[in-house]
Amino acid sequence: MPTTGDATVTWLTQEAYDRLSRELDALIANRPVMAKEINDRREEGDLRENGGYQAAREEQGKQEGRILQLQALLRTAKVGQRPADDGIAEAGMVVTVRFDGDDEDESFLLGSREEAETAGIAVYSPQSPLGRELVGKHEGEPFAYEAPNGKTIKGTLVSAKPFTG
Repeated sequence: MPTTGDATVTWLTQEAYDRLSRELDALIANRPVMAKEINDRREEGDLRENGGYQAAREEQGKQEGRILQLQALLRTAKVGQRPADDGIAEAGMVVTVRFDGDDEDESFLLGSREEAETAGIAVYSPQSPLGRELVGKHEGEPFAYEAPNGKTIKGTLVSAKPFTG
């Protein structure tokens, strides 16, 4: 996956970038509501036994974590720039593979999991074991990677085409 400095670049379609930007804006706009919720729960009394307060703090933590995640993702996103149609697997490509022993080909997008909602196709991260093995491979080239269960999976990259959304 390309990098800028020490930040990982994530390929996103314009649609996914816009959707994630709207989500970030909504989360930031919701900050005062969360702060009021926490304050209201704090006023209910003993914080050690106040489940509403604890739940509100936990929700605030999740929202703040997502805000940080989205800010980092959007800051380093490579938006809508399709990779070259050169048959080499990389982020932003729909790859078709044939696993050894299977009769059917399997196609998926090499991209961010954030892309899954708009892609309409299975999405595998270029940082996953399969994704890392495929990035840089040419059409027709064999591959092998170790699955999380320790089993070695082999196959062939059948094709790699830019995602057209």
